[in-house]
Amino acid sequence: MKNVKNMQKKARSPVIFPDGTRKFNTATSVIPGFGLSIGVTVTMLSFIVLIPLLSMFWSNSDLTLADFFATITRRRVLMSFAVSLETALIASLINMVMGLVMAWVLVRYEFPGKRLLDGMIELPFALPTVVAGMALTSLTTDNGLIGGFLERIGIGAPAYTRAGIVIAMIFVGIPFVVRSIQPVLEKVDRRAEEAAFIMGAGPACIFWRVIFPEIRPAMLVGFGLAFARSLGEYGSVVFIAGNQPYKTEIAPLLIMSELQEYDYASATAIALVMLIIAFFTLFVMNLIQSRAARRAGER
Repeated sequence: MKNVKNMQKKARSPVIFPDGTRKFNTATSVIPGFGLSIGVTVTMLSFIVLIPLLSMFWSNSDLTLADFFATITRRRVLMSFAVSLETALIASLINMVMGLVMAWVLVRYEFPGKRLLDGMIELPFALPTVVAGMALTSLTTDNGLIGGFLERIGIGAPAYTRAGIVIAMIFVGIPFVVRSIQPVLEKVDRRAEEAAFIMGAGPACIFWRVIFPEIRPAMLVGFGLAFARSLGEYGSVVFIAGNQPYKTEIAPLLIMSELQEYDYASATAIALVMLIIAFFTLFVMNLIQSRAARRAGER
């Protein structure tokens, strides 16, 4: 941080020419003009994010406060919220653990096919969610490869249950956790690990005392991203969920059902609650990032 501040001071310091004239050094300015840059940023943010979200609030202006709460507190709506939150939380916790393991393997080991495996992590980003839902459903039904095996051993096929929803959410959320932890894990100072080992610390102690404090903010950020992504997932979940009201019906599916019935007021009210939950999740995630960056700067 001190080096950055020194560079900033140097960039602002004037250059004195032989004739006595003074000119400020602007060579470090890549994008000309703060005013122009912030104007473009706010404009693009408004068109892409703010205006569409504000239109949702505008759509709910026709509802009174009593009607709004009556809509979002219906038993079917509350159960859809519960299913979405429960499955997203379970999937994100699993992703946080498995994402750490996958990031650890990709960073700490060299093996044939590592680049291929590293590229496959991002496959859920590029794969259409509908295709992912169809593939997961075919695998997890009682006639599928995984579902048939689980059915034969007495566990039961996960398709059309909440377990199937969790599987779909794990699939779409795992890249967020891996890509959040991987760059931080690459920057962990190996010398601190070696020093702890020389002082007699075991592998478990080194991980919890040296490595884990460094990657904990990244793990929490990955968890938040995976949770927000799972909470709003529709395409891959709608096929595998079974869509049974009060059992496996998620909130995004209920919103689509309300739209198909031309009940736009109820759909926008439910969507507004989902928007508030997602915003709160992302706000907490950004707060964790800012605190982690502040602590890193103080070291």
